[in-house]
Amino acid sequence: QVRLVESGGGLVQAGGSLRLSCTASGRTISTYSMGWFRQAPGKEREFVAANRWSDDRRYYADSVKGRFTISRDNAKNTVYLQMNSLKPEETAVYYCAAAPHYSGDLFALGDYDYWGQGTQVTVSS
Repeated sequence: QVRLVESGGGLVQAGGSLRLSCTASGRTISTYSMGWFRQAPGKEREFVAANRWSDDRRYYADSVKGRFTISRDNAKNTVYLQMNSLKPEETAVYYCAAAPHYSGDLFALGDYDYWGQGTQVTVSS
């Protein structure tokens, strides 16, 4: 069993930056693909970014390419999401997710077995 805990959310002005962290416990994530999703009020949870463990390939939603960066520190069992140039419409709860030993596509919620509780990101205009 893996427990994921997100942190780093908060209130930021439009154009600002935040770095989210997701720390895992219970298992090492070195052979886990990891992803970030977000869910705005009244909307479905959507894919933001992912990192595939087998080849370190990174995927991004088109809406965040060039502004968000996913990275990991396996020694700290932590995954990060650096978010720059944030927009008000990106206000949402951001969730970290883990896919053990998974090397397929990472865009769907169903690709992941474990989820964190989420961290709120609010971008003011």
